[in-house]
Amino acid sequence: MKNNVLSGLSRRRFLQLGSTLLAASSLDLLFSPSAVARAVSQAMPLFAALRPAKKGILTSAHWGAFEAIVEQGKMVGVQPVQDDPAPNELIEMAPWQVHAANRITSPVVRKSWLENGPGSCNDLRGRDEWVKVSWEKAIQLVSDEIRRLQSAYGPSSIYAGSCGWKSTGMLHNCRALLHRLMNLSGGFLSYSGDYSTGAAQVIMSHVVGSTEVYDQQTTWPNVIDNSELVVLWGCNPRTTLKNSWNVPDHVGLEGFAALAKKGTRIITIDPINNPGSKQLNAEWIAPHAYTDAAMLLGIAHTLLSEKLHDEAFLQRYTTGFAQFRESLLGEHDGVAKTAEWASTICGVEAETLRQLARDMAKKRTMIMAGWGIQRQHHGEQPHWLLVTVAAMLGQIGLPGGGFGFSYHYSSGGSPSAKGGILSGISAGEAPQNSPVPVPVARMADCLANPGKTIDYNGRQVTYPDVKMVYVAGGNPLVHQQDTNNLRQAMQHPETIIVHEPWWTSTAKFADIVLPCTTSYERNDMDMGGDYSQRYVFPMHQCVPPQHESRNDFDIFRDIAARLGVEQAFTEGRDEMLWLKTMYDNMKTQARNAGVPLPPFDQFWQSNNYIRFPVPEENKNWIRFADFRADPLLNPLGTPSGRIEIFSRSVAKMNYDDCPGLPGWFPPHEWHGSDVAQRYPLSLNSSHPAHRLHSQLDNTPLRDKYAVSNREAILINTQDAAARQIQPGDLVRAFNDRGQILVGAEVSDDIRPGVVRVCEGAWYDPADLSEPKTLCKNGSVNCLTFDIGSSRLAQANCGHMAQLEVEKYCGEEQKNTAHSVPFGA
Repeated sequence: MKNNVLSGLSRRRFLQLGSTLLAASSLDLLFSPSAVARAVSQAMPLFAALRPAKKGILTSAHWGAFEAIVEQGKMVGVQPVQDDPAPNELIEMAPWQVHAANRITSPVVRKSWLENGPGSCNDLRGRDEWVKVSWEKAIQLVSDEIRRLQSAYGPSSIYAGSCGWKSTGMLHNCRALLHRLMNLSGGFLSYSGDYSTGAAQVIMSHVVGSTEVYDQQTTWPNVIDNSELVVLWGCNPRTTLKNSWNVPDHVGLEGFAALAKKGTRIITIDPINNPGSKQLNAEWIAPHAYTDAAMLLGIAHTLLSEKLHDEAFLQRYTTGFAQFRESLLGEHDGVAKTAEWASTICGVEAETLRQLARDMAKKRTMIMAGWGIQRQHHGEQPHWLLVTVAAMLGQIGLPGGGFGFSYHYSSGGSPSAKGGILSGISAGEAPQNSPVPVPVARMADCLANPGKTIDYNGRQVTYPDVKMVYVAGGNPLVHQQDTNNLRQAMQHPETIIVHEPWWTSTAKFADIVLPCTTSYERNDMDMGGDYSQRYVFPMHQCVPPQHESRNDFDIFRDIAARLGVEQAFTEGRDEMLWLKTMYDNMKTQARNAGVPLPPFDQFWQSNNYIRFPVPEENKNWIRFADFRADPLLNPLGTPSGRIEIFSRSVAKMNYDDCPGLPGWFPPHEWHGSDVAQRYPLSLNSSHPAHRLHSQLDNTPLRDKYAVSNREAILINTQDAAARQIQPGDLVRAFNDRGQILVGAEVSDDIRPGVVRVCEGAWYDPADLSEPKTLCKNGSVNCLTFDIGSSRLAQANCGHMAQLEVEKYCGEEQKNTAHSVPFGA
């Protein structure tokens, strides 16, 4: 019992713990809540992993764990938990989310759909009148429609992908609950991949044998101690590390602060010199947008030509470098990929590229890459080449060296704790007749083109005829590319159902809208630290459900009851019994790891959260260290067991837009394309600093980023002057796909020829009778194009587009992105 915390308890203390808990658990319900609380509070100090709330009710969100301050049934404030090293202002928006003016107050149905049935007047979506109905009527309409479509067309007729960040919580995971219901009721059309890393996760599975982009990184203590040069390639950690998929531990922000304090040399490669890079005292290299692959080839050629590459590492740990060498030297196409060649494409001086290569080879270098560079046409190439360059440096698997693709996401590199892990509710098993999933970024293409066949990662996928789209926990009308194309495609399904707390863009274009609770109006639990798994946070119900909103679990349970699968859906458990089951499973794991925890009832009543210990050995974990130590005993998941610079698997697919060797492929749109003659500015659609994608767009945080009450566009001083644009001006940004109204921010912190509009602003069309109407709120995907990254990954290209801007001189446009539609 060397590592068992219980072994450190004296017999007297152990008996005291047991008797105190026995007394607390035997309290009769007739006892007052305060008596229960006192008994529980006496027992809690005996559990070292517990951390008490200081002021309010414990709950959490994607942007942090906090205590809700509630007065007279209303949330009035928040306080971050004591363990959060870098709380941010996003948590302060919780009261605004609960009491937002644009909450959906009751179930509603689009008037034409209600009166005339599915498929009626689909062109009126987004501008039809809404009719309030009872919950009983709404549940009947939804369940009858599911039953009708399953009977008449089968599971392929129902797209229930619902890709999106949803809300935190292991039980009220609306996507898992939706999939659970649909699997039990006959199956559904799902999706593969995601919007965040669609291209990289596919190509990385061929190059290093895993998706890699979500894997644990060499831990921060190791990086801080050993990395001599950190290269931030296309990422802005100060912004993206505010959030996590579960609940953030914010250790990554601490890590970057420690690098800055130590004086570690940091280079940022990005068309934008963002505030986070300045905070790190980073050197700024600003390439042309979308030219990362060419830039990496120029660096690789320098490493090769100046004999700075590690030939021994390449021989032992990789396969295919001989073919890559030939490509670098131009033996395939007659073009040597020199630094001079790369410079003509990426706009960075050749000597700068050569010096960067020399510095990376001379110093222990960690390349930390973001995901924006792969949300592009041919987005598979930059990440493939980043691994190739790291392999040429020969530092993969060494302390502080190599590469990492999630240091900017959810605190990758936060050392893993030892305790227990919560398992959420399962989506269940898909029926045998379930259709083949569609790549998520091809959603609009699928809706508009039933029967079309596309290539995807070595196989073919044929789109079914989708009759219904069911969305819970997502906002596809904002996060899908080419909004006007999607809006047209959304006229094809006969029925669109949406669960939402607020009147988002997608909710306004639905046929049936069911008001669901926010996470602060229900009970749940979640893990804290996506990589560390260090915390377990209770998410106590802070306020009653607002208006007529209901929990997603309850909504789906009632639909399941009408479909005859309620018992299978609930497994006989209500909300609290599900949470107890999850907790008890986690508690057993924690006990086996030597961490004692109280029974669920005591834990829940105590208003404590759990902080698991981090073993010392976990603080110095190095990614790929085992592989480097012995590649035969610890092979990668590739066919060769090694890093595949040349992939035979990919080569056999015969895709001309993604062959078996990484390289430079001019994208569909960039500054060197013909379309740049009409639209000379390259778009950067980065993650917003004060939202999580489209979440929180309807809160007062808008005051921190909106310009003239619109999404901001960052434009270089020279580009603004040439167009007579001043800071604060309303600007129309446009191309052949659409137009948006944005507010101008003018700065030299962005490369000339590039503009930035953050993704996530709610779509607000001026006139839905016009195919390419102006978006009055500046939703950037009105401008992006909807083609696959390549036939390999079919991922989205949401980070790129060519466009033009002009000072807006049209009629006044009232921003109605956050308004409540007529009849609702």
